[in-house]
Amino acid sequence: MKAATLHQLARSAFVAFTGLAMTFTLPAEIRSKSQELIVVQPQDLPEGARTPGNSLFLHSDGSGGTYLYIEQQQGARLTIFDVTDPSKIKLAGSVTLNVPGVFDFVRPLDGHAELVRFRDNKGVALLDLHKPKTPTLRMISGLSESGSTQSLGETGFMMINEPYNYVRATSRDYQVVDISSPSEPVLLATVKEVRHEVVNSDTGTTFLLGSEGLTVVRRTSVENDYKIHLMQMKAN
Repeated sequence: MKAATLHQLARSAFVAFTGLAMTFTLPAEIRSKSQELIVVQPQDLPEGARTPGNSLFLHSDGSGGTYLYIEQQQGARLTIFDVTDPSKIKLAGSVTLNVPGVFDFVRPLDGHAELVRFRDNKGVALLDLHKPKTPTLRMISGLSESGSTQSLGETGFMMINEPYNYVRATSRDYQVVDISSPSEPVLLATVKEVRHEVVNSDTGTTFLLGSEGLTVVRRTSVENDYKIHLMQMKAN
């Protein structure tokens, strides 16, 4: 009887300790006074967010899912985050790429692909997104080594044999400011050396790719409005 009681006490203590540990390891989000703005720093995001990247883009799979793709390690790795719910960002996958170098995302094609251009005139490729969590990169052979591209709707493009000058992104510091109380404006966060920015207009989420990795700026009112919109759509 005593042994059972001791076992129960030990179990209760373990549960309490685990709960306490979880309390101390929760993400330390930076919130505005009104709770409208939330800044989520790289260390508070899933693994992979702390690695600096070369380029990024958003993709909606047509079934309600939204994914953020970040090119890392000089083009050798593509990290995918599920950002469907900005309050629950998850690592969806990571793909190793065998490519000639760093590349940039040019434009979406047909809703299930993204046109990719390699820097230093090393060609173009197609990122196949039919499987959003495990995309594949396919080189396009027979094209000119240089040239600009012109869209032909969502299903094609033209490569024009003319000089193409790649303009490298200039890094800038972004500062997030809370003015919900005009008499007491507050600097919430400074994101260092941001080279690329993308915004999900549906949820009002801003994704910043800086020298320390990925930073996410959330707008809770837009998120809530979008959730209500989705509920209304399902009801209809």
